[in-house]
Amino acid sequence: MLTVANISVWRGAAVTLRDLSLSLAPGRTLAVVGESGAGKSTLIGAILGLVRCSAGQVDWNAAPVSKCRPALVMQEPRAAFNPRLSLRRSVMEPVLAQKLAMDSDRLERLCRGFELQPDLLDRRPDQVSIGQAQRIGILRALIAAPPLVLFDEPLSALDAVTQKHTARLIADMQRQEGFAALIVTHDLGYAAAYADEIAVLRAGKIEEYAATQPFVDAPQSEYGRKLRDAAFALGALERVA
Repeated sequence: MLTVANISVWRGAAVTLRDLSLSLAPGRTLAVVGESGAGKSTLIGAILGLVRCSAGQVDWNAAPVSKCRPALVMQEPRAAFNPRLSLRRSVMEPVLAQKLAMDSDRLERLCRGFELQPDLLDRRPDQVSIGQAQRIGILRALIAAPPLVLFDEPLSALDAVTQKHTARLIADMQRQEGFAALIVTHDLGYAAAYADEIAVLRAGKIEEYAATQPFVDAPQSEYGRKLRDAAFALGALERVA
């Protein structure tokens, strides 16, 4: 289980995260929702150990998170790949870096799960679509079977149709693989459709933290209500089974 306990991040005189706590169990999805500048990417950096916490603690099953070898899915799909390498070489980097024994069928199974033809991996990043690149990026994140995957705005670079399709594929793969998923996003509609819990982040502080349906039905904070009402107005709130 991921446990984030009372962390704060100071940058100079400014507080980026303030006394923030959350937890996430295997197989569950937590969406951290907030506007740009809320501290969502800083939270990901703190969990991965890339950002130093001024106070508090982050661990996975009472050990440093690095021990579980978490994976990150970036917002911009093509930026995650070396443009000079084939996608196949990039996909296999986590396996090679961790010196893992690779199940020869796993790559093919993941390709099927993300509706990708295996020969796409022999191309370079600029030779596939943005949607394909993002699915391949998620495939790479899963190739070494991490128990924890962090998604940094995983759908924002995609068009609306591709967003819905990719979100469904991520959820299907999570059911198969059982990993814990932490998703940071500004898209409450996506969070409401797929997350088990929602944490509303504003100016580095959690304004509200609740199971998804109770939050959608009756947010307890003023800011949470504003986000919920705006999503309702756009027709974006719909739970996906």
